[in-house]
Amino acid sequence: MGKVIVKKLKIDTCHGVNDFEKRKPQRFEFFAEVGCDFYEAAKNDDVAQTINYSTVCKIITAVATQNVFNLIETLAGRCAQAILENFPKADYVKMRVEKPQAPLKVRFKTVAAEVELKRTTAYLSLGSSMGDKKAYLDFAVKELAATRGITVKKVSSYIESAPYGGVAHNTFLNACVEVETYLPPRALLSEIHRIEAAGERSRNLRWDDRTLDIDIIFYGREVVCEDGLTIPHADYMNRSFVIEPLREIAPDFICPLAGTMIKNLAVPASK
Repeated sequence: MGKVIVKKLKIDTCHGVNDFEKRKPQRFEFFAEVGCDFYEAAKNDDVAQTINYSTVCKIITAVATQNVFNLIETLAGRCAQAILENFPKADYVKMRVEKPQAPLKVRFKTVAAEVELKRTTAYLSLGSSMGDKKAYLDFAVKELAATRGITVKKVSSYIESAPYGGVAHNTFLNACVEVETYLPPRALLSEIHRIEAAGERSRNLRWDDRTLDIDIIFYGREVVCEDGLTIPHADYMNRSFVIEPLREIAPDFICPLAGTMIKNLAVPASK
């Protein structure tokens, strides 16, 4: 793993919550660190095989000068997104934006916002037990692919399964999806909830029949245990309708908790 670094890129532009900041340019300084494997670039002395820092500077300049944001947090985030989207070879971006001329009535050197975005492979489980089930799953895949920061890489076959959890009554249609994303887990969950709502999901009773259900099963090899978010999914190993489609698209993925490849997990009996 290598990194390409840009430091103290100075751009005069307009960002801030005050009206005068939106009209009168002031100095901003940008720092970018882009992680990538540039072994082949160094071996062949070929700029096309690395992260071109000239292009990084042009991307930052375009984002900074073609938009007006209230927050430097937004400016940092949009710059990081644009860099990742323009460089498929980039594994992560660390972005820092400094505003040394911020209109504060105190003595200070600078104010800054930092963000880090990294590409991660995540696995999602899709399910539907109401209405046109296939259409709802197709809708979910289409919406995921259309969401900024998410790229759909693989979609499993759709399989039917018996209702699970003792509340739902209808047969489910299920699938798993492999996505590449730079959205952090919470942001990914937020987009999932948006897609579920757009798919007419009702949350009246847990495990009841539903038009669309999307669960995060894995987010890279990260382990997350927070209020409302557990990764790996706490119950996935008890669900044949998750294990079977996962085996199809990610047989060699190793569960960070079980330490076992998906293809070696026992498929639970349908319930």
